[in-house]
Amino acid sequence: MRFRRIGAAGLRARWRGLRGRWRGLPVRRPAVRAAAAVLAAAVVAALLAVAGCAAALRLEYAGDPSAEARTRGRDAVWLGHAWVDGRRGEADLTALAARLDGTGVHDLYVHTGPLEHDGSLRAGLAPRAARFVADVHRRLPGIRVQAWLGDEVEPEKDALDLDRADVRERVAGSARQTLALGFDGVHLDLEPVRSGSAGFLALLDGVHAVTAAAGVPLSVAAPQIDPLPGLHRVGVVAAGHGKWWSQAYFGRVAARVEQIAVMTYDTAMPVEALYGGYVAQQTGLALAATPAGVDLLIGLPAYREDTFSHRGSAETVAAAVRGARLALGGRDRQAFGLALYVDYTATPADWAAYRGGWCA
Repeated sequence: MRFRRIGAAGLRARWRGLRGRWRGLPVRRPAVRAAAAVLAAAVVAALLAVAGCAAALRLEYAGDPSAEARTRGRDAVWLGHAWVDGRRGEADLTALAARLDGTGVHDLYVHTGPLEHDGSLRAGLAPRAARFVADVHRRLPGIRVQAWLGDEVEPEKDALDLDRADVRERVAGSARQTLALGFDGVHLDLEPVRSGSAGFLALLDGVHAVTAAAGVPLSVAAPQIDPLPGLHRVGVVAAGHGKWWSQAYFGRVAARVEQIAVMTYDTAMPVEALYGGYVAQQTGLALAATPAGVDLLIGLPAYREDTFSHRGSAETVAAAVRGARLALGGRDRQAFGLALYVDYTATPADWAAYRGGWCA
């Protein structure tokens, strides 16, 4: 195709013609112009709100952490299923012991599920569980081993229905089943539980009766707290997903357990400073909602993905540690720790960031 050359005079003439036609379009009518102005104002307001939130998070990450904000010896690590199904052995336990030496890790959450959708735990799913617990007690005295039980839940997933009493009873039976193997506690990770779920609170009451009778802790993995008031409702309405809990509901859950671990990752933060500020904000919100005698643990993302909700270059262990320390400040709160997720993706650099930032 050949293009004709157009001189400067021709270009000006064409521009005048286009401008005349554009002025005659319906978009020039006052009502449409007003609607366009409103839309433009809304877009600008949204951009300003985002910029304001980003600036606030960046301020949360500013400054130097307090020297007192160091491990209290109540940290934890999530461990994969390989430890209880036979894929990990004595050499792996020796390496794990070396990683934990000199840290504040007190609890191991070992994946012993998943639960069936009716709340039961399939027999034979963790054939080496009792042996692993005994080996840890022998090699790492003072370390507690908790059975990590998880599943997806309704209404977002076609899975556990926590509003059914028979399902809750079977989950409590599964907890009892794991404690019979020698575990030192039960760690529940049920997702996504929506803020305000009465069924989840009833489940915690039932399982806690089992753990209390055995004299061991009940811990729970919890989603993030509303960074803006009421945001959990917006998520459900707009996307059908209950990503956040209200601060009040978080407190009601925390009051029913001995430990609560906040999953402060998959935040969609684009850069490390904003992610660290977000962790600081979440830590502050959780500290205000968690009873003084309950262990509050802040999750550390020791894995790398690049998705809409998680940027590996932004969500780092180092940023999470620093954010948690900034929020903790000089508080004399002993019931506080950090929890590394997860052992099979954690790199030496992740362990070094945890040790250097929190245990030194």
